[in-house]
Amino acid sequence: MFKFISVFILSLTIVAHAQVVQRNILAKHYSIEQIQQTLIKKSAYHPYPLTVSEWNTMVSDTIINAVIKGGESYLNFKFEPISLSLAMEYKRTGDRSKYEAVQFKKRKALLAMALAESMENKGRFMEQIANGVWSICEESFWGVSAHIGSTFLPDPENPVVDLFSAETAAILAITDYLMGNKFDTMNVQIRRRIYYETNRRIFEPMLHSSDNYFWMSRVNPVNNWNPWIVSNWVEAILLLENNEERRAQMFHKSMTALDAYLNSLGEDGGCDEGPSYWFAAGASTFDCLETFEKATNHQVNIFKDTLIQKMGAYIYKVHIDGKYFVNFADADPTVNIDGLMLYRFGNALKDSNMIGMGQWAFQNYETPSKSLLSFGFFAPRFLKNILTIKNINNTKFSYSYQKEAWLKDVQVMTARSSNGFFMATHGGHNGESHNHNDVGDFILYAKGEPIIIDAGRGNYTARTFSSHRYELWFTQSQYHNLPVINGYGQLAGTKYAAKNLSAVIKQKEATLKSDLTDAYDIKSKVSKWEREVKLDRVKNQLNISESYLLKEAISPVQENFITVCKVDLSQLGKIKLTTSTNQLYYINYDAKQWSVISDYPSTDGAEYSSFKTKWSGNQVQRIQFTKKEMNVKGNHVFSITDQ
Repeated sequence: MFKFISVFILSLTIVAHAQVVQRNILAKHYSIEQIQQTLIKKSAYHPYPLTVSEWNTMVSDTIINAVIKGGESYLNFKFEPISLSLAMEYKRTGDRSKYEAVQFKKRKALLAMALAESMENKGRFMEQIANGVWSICEESFWGVSAHIGSTFLPDPENPVVDLFSAETAAILAITDYLMGNKFDTMNVQIRRRIYYETNRRIFEPMLHSSDNYFWMSRVNPVNNWNPWIVSNWVEAILLLENNEERRAQMFHKSMTALDAYLNSLGEDGGCDEGPSYWFAAGASTFDCLETFEKATNHQVNIFKDTLIQKMGAYIYKVHIDGKYFVNFADADPTVNIDGLMLYRFGNALKDSNMIGMGQWAFQNYETPSKSLLSFGFFAPRFLKNILTIKNINNTKFSYSYQKEAWLKDVQVMTARSSNGFFMATHGGHNGESHNHNDVGDFILYAKGEPIIIDAGRGNYTARTFSSHRYELWFTQSQYHNLPVINGYGQLAGTKYAAKNLSAVIKQKEATLKSDLTDAYDIKSKVSKWEREVKLDRVKNQLNISESYLLKEAISPVQENFITVCKVDLSQLGKIKLTTSTNQLYYINYDAKQWSVISDYPSTDGAEYSSFKTKWSGNQVQRIQFTKKEMNVKGNHVFSITDQ
């Protein structure tokens, strides 16, 4: 916490945090020769229980019974093939959900039954487990249709390694590990097929052509794909590869591959994809590091590295309250917090607040049975979570919300007052991973409730990651808490950025000043647009102050505020906002300067349907102010208060 004034001034060109810094932490510290000497041999590698007695020692009866019951629910499950029609639906309609529903359910069923059989050991799941393995091995592609590329159908001569092909490899490897000789008793071809397909689809491409993948780039920033894939890749390596020389070679390459992600981080370890993606990015980085350490008898360990420490701390610095997190760009406003993983990560970092956050999240949002039912992705993490429950249940904890933070690499400021207000705002640029055109945006929560929001993302479809991305309303600056200048909003790209940032955090107030000029279309005719977002911690008040200079006044200036509160515009100069719990807050404005209306963005169509439920069923509403006079120069202030 700051007990003194902290001032940060950033340069005119804001691209430093998007650059790659060749740290190569893992490659510099650990050679292939060291890995060959320290990597535990496959025959001795024992990351998970294998017998009923081992499971009974490490996991409670409650968990074991829940796992077996979960496995039983799939005893009559039909492992459907992936038809051409299903694979082509993404190209024909842009819808990826039906394909993914079939594919993901098969993997969930397989892992659920493999765990149940391992814990029970009665053989009643074996036929279905073998069916699941065979069905998945018969698939033309282990990834999803949206990730294939321009062919829209898999090229048999060019296996593509994406997020879900790597996930599949890990699940098959875990299944092979848990079932072991039971498969050989059924038919030796089952395990041979698992290795053959994993080697063909994952090991060979990663050894010989991985440099072709964007998420392995050494010169451009990479996103969550890198640690997510690497964490599953290394799991498959350790559990499936029998050739120890090749196993060590691939293991070392997985370590140096993770360097590409660490090189992409800024010095503060911020995640420009937001907190919900941190559980795929930062958390998957931990998954990798945890595996590296345990597979080498603790010889590979970089948890003391400052960058790793800061990358972990990011997640509690952007925590608002409950399940709410700061959600700029494509991040969701609420996150299913993996407390068990956070607990382990915190222990590895010796970060008491992260340990406490993990314990707090587990006790408030998870139960052992609920944790088991929530498996979706990150299979190795899921197994480690099961083995963590006994420990986390027996510990006391202390978790405190962060009073403030300034993450200069992603240019995000957070601050809270003692009586309920939480503010987050940022500068940044419009070329971030999962970008929205939202330079200068801010959000406000009060007593854990959303007041002024970032609406978040809609459903992913073909348009979401195409040239038509910014036709979607939730990506546009016009649907963020930002001005519209001469009828124009912000544009996408790293050059559309904030400049002249000044972040000041004091005991009584927290302020971010920035110039938004360069974020806007040149057609907006803006010469200067300075914004100041200030949380007054004494008055429990948020002030948004702006001054501007235009080359020409083509149309009246507009300001937008996005909310999920009930909006009452009846009183001039004071808009009443009512939360879901009937708390009242107010947007104060100069009624002589502004007229005001409100509207509701669309919730119809494939991209928008999630907005029907995303905010606890409350509809996203835009409050739009329009200046009554057209001026080339001006200034104005909005304040948001609780009275």
